[in-house]
Amino acid sequence: MPLEELDVLRVRKGFVLATRVVTYLIYVYVVVVEIILILGFFLLLFGANPSAGFTQWAYRNLDRVMEPFRGIFTPIQLGTTSGNVEAVFETSVLFAMIVYLILGMLLSALTRWLSQRLRYLDAAEADAQRREQQERAVADLQASAIPPGTPTAPNPPTSSGPTA
Repeated sequence: MPLEELDVLRVRKGFVLATRVVTYLIYVYVVVVEIILILGFFLLLFGANPSAGFTQWAYRNLDRVMEPFRGIFTPIQLGTTSGNVEAVFETSVLFAMIVYLILGMLLSALTRWLSQRLRYLDAAEADAQRREQQERAVADLQASAIPPGTPTAPNPPTSSGPTA
């Protein structure tokens, strides 16, 4: 029975570990998306030159991560900059930042829970291994023990007196 318990614990541990790795990867993606959203928000707010290489890169990536949120809110035009570029307060970007922030917080909580679960499974596996070793030691001790009532050495004959 303990061997089956160990196998189950190892399978669970592998599943939790794989889930934790996937959660970390998604969490890293969400952090990168947040950075892109922050960059894009401030570039739009300050009316950055759209022909600059960095701005083009930021706007391209902003368009990708904003796809599910486009058109939710109307952007607020703030005017034009000295380079004749419009400054925009993009409320959809702010909304996307909030949604991705909540997602990141949920993923962080999930990661903590999975790490805690992994520690629990490690402790349970160590406990099961310890019990298995104790059961083996008891079984070995019982196998090597001599059953009661079995003579261990031949008894010498007792004499009741002189023999003639």
